[in-house]
Amino acid sequence: MRRSCLFTAGLSIAGRAALVSLMALALPLAAGPSAALAQAAAPPPASGKAAPGATASDGLGGSMPLDINADNAIEWHQDRHAYVARGNASARKENTTVYGDVLTAYYRVVPGKGNEVFQLVATGNVRIISPNQHVFGDRAVYETDRKLLVVTGKALRLITPTDVVTARDALEYYEEQQLAVARGDAVAVRSTDRIAADVLIALFEKGPDGGQKMKRLDGSGNVVVTSLPKENPDGTRLAGDRPGGGRQPDVGRGDKMVYSAADNTAVLLGNVSITRGDNQITGDAAEMDMTTHINRVIAGPGGGRVSGLLIPESDDGKGGAKPGDAKPAAKGAAR
Repeated sequence: MRRSCLFTAGLSIAGRAALVSLMALALPLAAGPSAALAQAAAPPPASGKAAPGATASDGLGGSMPLDINADNAIEWHQDRHAYVARGNASARKENTTVYGDVLTAYYRVVPGKGNEVFQLVATGNVRIISPNQHVFGDRAVYETDRKLLVVTGKALRLITPTDVVTARDALEYYEEQQLAVARGDAVAVRSTDRIAADVLIALFEKGPDGGQKMKRLDGSGNVVVTSLPKENPDGTRLAGDRPGGGRQPDVGRGDKMVYSAADNTAVLLGNVSITRGDNQITGDAAEMDMTTHINRVIAGPGGGRVSGLLIPESDDGKGGAKPGDAKPAAKGAAR
């Protein structure tokens, strides 16, 4: 028999849904994976008082219902101020559902208002599902006071209709700042474009339809931007194609990056290089237009220089030019 329970509490749906709208990802927020993990309560004991009846709506105040279901049991731990749902547990609020092997809702007693959930913890096979976004991990912690969601574990990933985002250490969403963060070997993939960095941070804004859309994406540490020219619908030659056919990706590297979603342009800073096949240009900063595939490398304000190596290709597209055939790159733009 599947147990169910309806909680009415202050758990913000936006904190989950907006992380789930992630990607993507203003530069790294202070200190690494969130302290929310350390604040999460220890795993609940195997025994506990069963939640009276099928509903706990009287015990958790608030106006928005949180519908809890579980295959095995729903427990009420009065000493710990916690409700625990065990066995393929789920918590649904509006159109977003959190799944886990175990879900724990921690509450506090507010005089004159009743009980108020301040933290929701999901462990084991965690999924956060909304109509257009799915997030996967092993553990998720949502703190209502800080409006912060942190998802950790193996094979962290976010899947949307347009993007796939992965991270090694954590996926986080800071609701009030409208910032989403992917930490540790973070990778964001959209179509033929790929952005990787130690940390990726997305700044969101409200779109015309009232939903969130990404405004800016920042990367920090070991940034690599890979952009493959798109197919031309009219059959004309693609930017970056070899003379004999075969698309060549633009690969930009740097210490930091700022990507503008409106312009589809990435700006790289620090120890920058851009390569296409055997050709490479280096400098202190670069701009990559991921639509036109016109790239510009510039020297820094301290008097640095731009340098490059351009290798001519034979008409059959196989390259193989002699070292003496290399031509110095023109200062400015590379196409």
